[in-house]
Amino acid sequence: MTILLVDDSPVNLFVIEKILKSDGINDFVSLQSAKELFHYLDESNTPYCNEVDVILLDVMMPEIDGIEACRQLKQDERLKDIQVIFVTALEDEKNLAAALDVGGIDYITKPINKVELLARLRVALRLKKELDWHATHEQKISTELNLAARVQQSLLSPTLIDPKIQITASYLPSFNLAGDLYYWYKIDDDRYAVILLDMMGHGVSASLVCMYISSVLREAVKQLIEPDLVIQELNRYMNLLQNEKENIFFYFTAVYMVVDTKRKMVEYVNAGHPSGYAFVDHKEVVSISSTSFAVGFVEEMKIEKSIITYEEQIQIVLFTDGVLEAMGPCEFTAEKELGNIVKKQWSMEQEPIDYILTKELQQNQPDDMCVLLLQAGH
Repeated sequence: MTILLVDDSPVNLFVIEKILKSDGINDFVSLQSAKELFHYLDESNTPYCNEVDVILLDVMMPEIDGIEACRQLKQDERLKDIQVIFVTALEDEKNLAAALDVGGIDYITKPINKVELLARLRVALRLKKELDWHATHEQKISTELNLAARVQQSLLSPTLIDPKIQITASYLPSFNLAGDLYYWYKIDDDRYAVILLDMMGHGVSASLVCMYISSVLREAVKQLIEPDLVIQELNRYMNLLQNEKENIFFYFTAVYMVVDTKRKMVEYVNAGHPSGYAFVDHKEVVSISSTSFAVGFVEEMKIEKSIITYEEQIQIVLFTDGVLEAMGPCEFTAEKELGNIVKKQWSMEQEPIDYILTKELQQNQPDDMCVLLLQAGH
């Protein structure tokens, strides 16, 4: 703990020092101008700034007055949490109001009353202690969220470049943690399983459920393979999370498909997800429309599997609803626009989302966004 006393009058400093010492407070530094104050804080750098709890700051000082000094303190990220108590002989309410408006928490008037000074000082020290506690815990939470985000992103599949099939994705969480997930898996020499899902909500809770379902998904894909069976298994596990007593309800939308490059066929289930698009043989755009409820929405799902065939080449674009929201206020118009965009020749070397949204629209969106691109055939 350190208290800084800033006053251009040596007499005033002496009075305050004597009051503090009489109460057993000896950890203070006396300074005679705002310039000395900033020089002290600059030399002290971050470690000492953290130890400075309160500044008793005179309002009327030459060159830089106390109000301007406080304004500069509050604009500095390192110094903004230091509590400022103004010391003034003025009865001018306008100056006192201005002093508090720039970030001072309190004021005392001259001549200084010992009881008043110590009482206000204790309040300021308690506030600083609480701010320090919150700052420490926020830093801890931030560190843990960053770690969780790295773990979550490690679960996402890397870009796949194979003579038979190429798959890549753009992933833009709105928060450190996201509710979007994509995954692909080589079943055998000719078949590949691909899924894109969007968990209800976003942030920590959606991310935790997403990581839970990710582990289930990997086993389901390996053991069951078929789209209807995998979605059915995921629905069973999602229902294990539901808790009606605590009003906890989770679900996600998804498109899960098996691409057979030998038979030139795509089998899929769309569980309540926005319609994706397939551009078949450079001729026809096929909508990958919803074929069932969202996963976890009902206990017993009626699941229908759909099939798309191609002769030479197929290009598939899947996306989460955050992309549609970013495209404009009308999702119907956005989906129609995507139906045309999918006909372009997309490159695996470019981020898929760049074909849909400008860099500006990709920033600061309220929902997670993910775009998956798959190309198969020649």
